[in-house]
Amino acid sequence: MNIQGITALITGASRGIGRAIALELARNGVGRLLLVARDRQKLAELAAELSDMEVEVITLALDLTQPTEVNIALAQAWRTHGPIDLLVNCAGVAHQTPFLKSKLPQVQEELSLNLMGLYTVTRAIARRMATRNQGTIVNVSSLMGKIAAPTMSTYSATKFAILGFTEALRSELAQHNIKVMALLPTLTDTDMTRRLQLFRWVTPMTPQQVAQVLIIGLRKDSPEILVGWQSHLAVWCRRIAPWVMNKVLKMASPLSRNYPESPTAWRRVGAASR
Repeated sequence: MNIQGITALITGASRGIGRAIALELARNGVGRLLLVARDRQKLAELAAELSDMEVEVITLALDLTQPTEVNIALAQAWRTHGPIDLLVNCAGVAHQTPFLKSKLPQVQEELSLNLMGLYTVTRAIARRMATRNQGTIVNVSSLMGKIAAPTMSTYSATKFAILGFTEALRSELAQHNIKVMALLPTLTDTDMTRRLQLFRWVTPMTPQQVAQVLIIGLRKDSPEILVGWQSHLAVWCRRIAPWVMNKVLKMASPLSRNYPESPTAWRRVGAASR
């Protein structure tokens, strides 16, 4: 994909990987950025940082769990600012807790944002891309979309689902000349991961590194973009020797350490938007 001068919409753009992707796209010649997130102030700060670059910036403060609001806003944005060539679905939330201590409101939040929010945005944009017979969609999954992680059951489930959704759309939308890709970062140093109990032996990447790998993947039209050597090693190990990967996960899991087992203690392990 040639990204020079295109219009890109990024969800979850106010922080973490989404923010880094916005900056990297701007550095690589994107013409217009539509930045979507709930935090209006953070979006304004990012827009100010982008003001020195040769890119038009539009911010949309939206809660992706509100489909009516999202559909109206995206329709208006398409009419006002023109067609969107690239959609990057990056908005997400994670709660970390042992499954038996999990709380339904947290599970519902992960499902509502990670899955239904992504679905709502994708449907609104893909239908319009199809009328133009062109476009690219990137769904940000995770290494946890390939290898489920203890204490992250619902988050892992949403990331597995995103990969399945991406594969289905890749086949369905090909007739409309729409490319559908998946980005799978490993552990990344963001606000979200700083509030999690980390797994042993995993070295976090920076959001900038993830964004740079995405740019390379876009230029190659890669259907699935694994980020970092740890991701490649883990997927290879899962494929060749799944029992080894299971043992490593068990030893690396926060549950294998002497962490507090009370619901109150685990409640302090928070959630944050990517």
